[in-house]
Amino acid sequence: MATRQTFKLLPELFGDGAMAEIFSAESTVLAWLRTEAALALAQAEAGVIGPDDAAAIAAACVPATIDLPRLWAEAVNVGYPILPLIRMISAALPDGPNGRVHYGATTQDIMDTGLALQMGAALDHLAALLASFGDAVAGMVAAHAGTVVAARTHAQQAVPTTFGAKMAVLLAELTRQRERVAAAAGHVRVVSLFGAGGTSAAMGERSSEVRAGVAGLLGLRTTEVPWHVARDGVAEFGVTCASLAATAARFAREVVDLSRTEVGEVREAGGHHRGASSTMPQKANPIGCEAVIGMSGTAGALSSGLFRAMEAGHERAAGEWQVEWYVVPLLAELAAGALATAADVATGLRVYPEAMRANLDAEGGLIMAEAYMMRLAPALGRERAHDLVYKAAHEAREGGRALADALRDVAGPGDLESLGALPIPPESYVGDAGAICAAALDAWRNEARKQARRNER
Repeated sequence: MATRQTFKLLPELFGDGAMAEIFSAESTVLAWLRTEAALALAQAEAGVIGPDDAAAIAAACVPATIDLPRLWAEAVNVGYPILPLIRMISAALPDGPNGRVHYGATTQDIMDTGLALQMGAALDHLAALLASFGDAVAGMVAAHAGTVVAARTHAQQAVPTTFGAKMAVLLAELTRQRERVAAAAGHVRVVSLFGAGGTSAAMGERSSEVRAGVAGLLGLRTTEVPWHVARDGVAEFGVTCASLAATAARFAREVVDLSRTEVGEVREAGGHHRGASSTMPQKANPIGCEAVIGMSGTAGALSSGLFRAMEAGHERAAGEWQVEWYVVPLLAELAAGALATAADVATGLRVYPEAMRANLDAEGGLIMAEAYMMRLAPALGRERAHDLVYKAAHEAREGGRALADALRDVAGPGDLESLGALPIPPESYVGDAGAICAAALDAWRNEARKQARRNER
């Protein structure tokens, strides 16, 4: 059956080739074939079918057995792909073993177990991309722990911080995301093998043994409770993907804001025609960040569909399950694309400490208002100190003056003595920024060591 594919604009920019391969048609069918082969081998080990039959079935469960165009054409008629799949496997076998293909299983067992394999592989890939992104961010934390920059609240300058401390907050978030990816991988790598109504009646008394055998052969966990309609694990996978993309987008949004012409504190790495405009020759748009933000927005919207899929009723869904077929692969690819692109941006990010320092003086030192207030607070009390500095800040802003000069005018003689030397340099008022950087780096490195140990198991 000839089908017209929906056109995807710039898939190389808004996606990830490796993740697309994990969820490709070929990889999906291979996951089903691996599951059918493991089922036969585990049943032979448990004495449910003969070992020769199992070996023949496993040998037939290879891509060469499957006519993909015919598989999809027949699947359209059935509504599901496993019936034509097992017919093709059976057709490749002599009469004896072909009666043992798919023995005691149901369509969703095969598709869900295949999905568990794919989600596990996807999370491994996301973990690697997350590590690359985090390592690039960690490099900025270390390099700029002392680079003073304006902290901004409600998009306005607030107090001084360091660029390293800004990135340390992101690094801590990435550390937590690393933990979430590891947890999700443990939750989704679960076999599904409970038959038509979830009771394993067709499998017989060795069902638990067979299920454990299939899980062992495929590197999955076994379970004694079916999950045909319990889709919380799939939803967790999707939410994890959307959350990863959102973390990448928060970084991308920060880069976009800090690279505005009027700010100029950072900039994406450039190249010939990178981010160029068709009409304004001077433009170098932050297209990497724009792609990340776009992928995150799409992932967030798609993830809500998996909550609808969780509403499946009774022992088998009536349409809710199908939501996952499109949403899960797209979410995985969007998350991978967002992380990979964010890692590229972070690795090549141009940081301009001179612009950061100049912007601290953009409002005549108003960014130091809290510092002046806290210097006055021991003598005046915090409230009176706040009122005095508030008045000085208002006069400084209205008169286009430096805050330190306005303070000298509004403060009494005793207040001036409490203020001490003016102005207070921003570098002296970054609080625990250095310690924050050190803590974030330590946590990231510790989580990396944990991840390495998990990978060794």
